[in-house]
This record gives sequence, C-alpha cells and structure tokens, in this order.
Amino acid sequence: MTFNPNANVGGNRARRRGRNTAIAGGGIVGLGAIVVLLFSVFTGVDLTGLLGNTTGSGSALQPGSNSSAPITECETGTDANENDDCRMAAGSLAVNQFWEERVEGYREPTLTIVEGATSTGCGTASNTVGPFYCPADEGVYIDPDFFAMMRTQLGASANELAQLYILAHEYGHHVQNLVGAMQAYPNNGTGPASNGVRMELQADCYAGAWVGAMTEQTDANGVAYLQAPTEQQLADALNATESVGDDHIQEQSGFVNPESWTHGSSEQRQAWFTRGYQNDVGACDTFGIDGSEL
Repeated sequence: MTFNPNANVGGNRARRRGRNTAIAGGGIVGLGAIVVLLFSVFTGVDLTGLLGNTTGSGSALQPGSNSSAPITECETGTDANENDDCRMAAGSLAVNQFWEERVEGYREPTLTIVEGATSTGCGTASNTVGPFYCPADEGVYIDPDFFAMMRTQLGASANELAQLYILAHEYGHHVQNLVGAMQAYPNNGTGPASNGVRMELQADCYAGAWVGAMTEQTDANGVAYLQAPTEQQLADALNATESVGDDHIQEQSGFVNPESWTHGSSEQRQAWFTRGYQNDVGACDTFGIDGSEL
C-alpha cells in the first residue's frame, strides 16, 4: 500500500486516451525490438543507434483514437492502490504540489494515460515507446502496460513506488523544460558525461527528491496523499532505476558501449535518485559538475 486509503485524489486532471491499436504485420518481435522499445524509456527519443542496425520486422504502428475522457474511477487512495491508471493520476496531484512549492510560476503538464497508442506533439505515444515527456505540448504520456514489460523484459519489480518514480521522472523533465535547462543544454552527442545523460540523471534526482518528501503533500482536508515508503518499496524503486540503465539494457544484446549512452548507467541512475532522496532538488545539479563526478 502506498496511498493513504482515505486520501481524496478526485481532483486530478489526468485523461485516458487512445484504444484499439493494431500493429500491422503481426507486431514487432525479437531482441532488437525489445531494445528499441526499452531504450526509449522516459524520453520518447529514438535510441536504436545504440544497437547499430538492429531492427524489428518493419511493422507500422497504427495510432488509436485521440478522443479523451477523465479517469472517473479515481476518487480515493484506495482506488489508487488498486488501479495503475488511478495510481498515475493520483500521483500527479502530489508531484504537482511538490513542484508548485519549489518552482515559481510552475504550471502543470497534461497527463495522458495511453491505451494502445495516441498522437502527441512529439509523435506517437504507446507502450512500445514507453513513458515520455513531450516538451512541444508539455504533456506526460504513460501506458501502464509498460510496467508489465519492465517485469518481463528487464527483470524489474515495477511495483507501486517504482511506478511513481517513473511518473516523477517524467515530471522532472517538465521542470527542466520550464526552467530552461532543456534549452540551455541541448543534445551534444552520447556518452556517460553527455548532456543527454546529465538530463536523465537530473530527472532521476528530482524523482528521488519527491520520494523523499512524498508524505508532505496533502489533499484539501490535510490528509497526506502518500504514506512513507517502506524499505522494500525503496528497493523496488532503486531496482527500477537499475533496470533502465544503459549498460543493463545493452547487456541484453551482448555488449556494453559507454560512448553510446544517452541515459546513464544503472549505477549512475541509482546514485542520483538516492542523492535526491537524501537531500532535495538543490542537490540535483548534474550540469554544474565535472563528468568524472557523474
């Protein structure tokens, strides 16, 4: 259990969109497809270059409906504890409140729970892309089916707090967009000290900072949205950061090439999540330090 059962989470603005998606030609298969899928975790950026010319079957994704609807089954903390869609929607309330207290002029991103696939300002969102933030429309897109993929393809537990870490990571990218970090530190290639890796590690640190303060955000009645994480839940969250490290994912293909990294190693990602958790967002300046300190 992560949410306080009696917390009121009905004020969230999350929407559900896209359904009945098909993948032409029978879908994507094989190890190459798994890596295509999982290297896009958290940013929606095509990272297939990390595996050279490895490709899937050439199938085309057919976007589903763009009609949206509120997540009406999400009113209490109990609902959030029992339903992945509601957990993401409820978590957005706490994460937004956290950042409203720390970023002047903060504005909420949109949160879309994707069923199948839907179009965005950055292309198609689906469980084959993974959770990502789109700066063009200031939207966070998450298909909860991705959590099952983390379990089956990467060996992650992907339980409640791990899922909320993923949500908070994407909101960290939104903050980077709002404060100008994305504009100040554009893509400068790949590698363990590249701007892309620094951006991802900072988002991990931001997520950790929120987890460290997650019991401070409350509903209108003063009830904390979330309970303090248990040691097992923290272990699950750290397991998730480990599973999406570039080195861990590359190991699935039989080689590790640090110069191709775009998200950071498992060790880096765990370290920066922990740094945020033990401190606050002020400890998350990944751009102001030497690469050897990353």
